[in-house]
Amino acid sequence: MEYRMGAAEARFAEIVWENAPVSSGALVKLSAEALGWKKSTTYTVLRRLCEKGLFRNEGGTVTAAVDRVSYEESQSRQFVSESFGGSLPAFLAAFTARKKLTEKEITELQRLIDEAREDLK
Repeated sequence: MEYRMGAAEARFAEIVWENAPVSSGALVKLSAEALGWKKSTTYTVLRRLCEKGLFRNEGGTVTAAVDRVSYEESQSRQFVSESFGGSLPAFLAAFTARKKLTEKEITELQRLIDEAREDLK
């Protein structure tokens, strides 16, 4: 599934993911503290994100329909698909063109490659 959020929605989503399950009243307070939002803004953004299928608001309790990891995976795939024609090697080449990888990053990438190779067997 494809999810799109603006910057403000993403900050709000972080609050939900960090606190879910959370009452809608507590979410209003958290949003006021963290984002300076009014109750109406919180409920408007919550409604939009529920309509997008990211969260549920049932009986005044807000829960995640999509967890943060799944959302981030979806966004990563979408970005690579739209920006690099779906080519992960093209993305990595662009990413590392100006930023040298650390030994730790190289080791982690190699571990991921090795795991993917094992999954092919």
